[in-house]
Amino acid sequence: MATTAIFGAGVMGETLLSGLLRSGRPADDIVITEKRGDHAATLRERYGVRVLDNAQAAEVAEVLVLVVKPQDMDGLLGEIREHIAPGNLVVSLAAGIPTAYLESRLPEGSSVVRVMPNTPALVDQGMAAISPGRNCTADHLAEAEALLASCGKVLQIAEKHQDAVTAISGSGPAYIFYVVESMIEAGVLLGLPRATSTELVVQTLYGAATMLRETGEHPTVLRERVSSPGGTTMAAIRQLEDHKVRAAFMTAMEAAAARSAELAAGLT
Repeated sequence: MATTAIFGAGVMGETLLSGLLRSGRPADDIVITEKRGDHAATLRERYGVRVLDNAQAAEVAEVLVLVVKPQDMDGLLGEIREHIAPGNLVVSLAAGIPTAYLESRLPEGSSVVRVMPNTPALVDQGMAAISPGRNCTADHLAEAEALLASCGKVLQIAEKHQDAVTAISGSGPAYIFYVVESMIEAGVLLGLPRATSTELVVQTLYGAATMLRETGEHPTVLRERVSSPGGTTMAAIRQLEDHKVRAAFMTAMEAAAARSAELAAGLT
């Protein structure tokens, strides 16, 4: 089995690491890099994987997973470029960085896959969108898909849609948490204990999401089934429409997509 190196074992890097191990990958097949010494020691103890520096990890790995912040990517590529063997796969989880940017800073002909993951991967319910670069082979694309499938669902998309994906599923968990937070506060305002309000809202969210997935019904159909004429739900929906909540969500996601495009445009 190919040796996989995870460069940057922060939240998403550790999430991928733990997902791979839960899916049955031996710890001996995985190496990580982590600039914080204390955190590196914790990860070595917790997962039993090797911790190497960037150049060493690039030397031993056949699959290189780049999970650093976008602003740190150029420095990392400079460190590992000369240590990547021909035919290896490079998978980038950095927001806003196009495959062309990576290819221009890696050895000629490098096989690159761009990924937009999200944080529910922490509980094996992630949504990862993957896009192949110019030189990516079908086998390498399948390998990247299998890598991300250890933490949830994987969808292949054209790279031109990655900014939209960033706005929808990449940032999406934050929007959901924002709504949940607001609903819990409303429950407290209405006199419920915070713990009770939290349990009501979280289970309602979980149940609604399960209905969407398992029934395959359009959300409008499911919403209308709850909305009796002249009832309490319609009174609430009317307020949401009056306050243009739907339009606000669409505008917010447009802003997120625009910011993702700005990050890419700012690369040189």
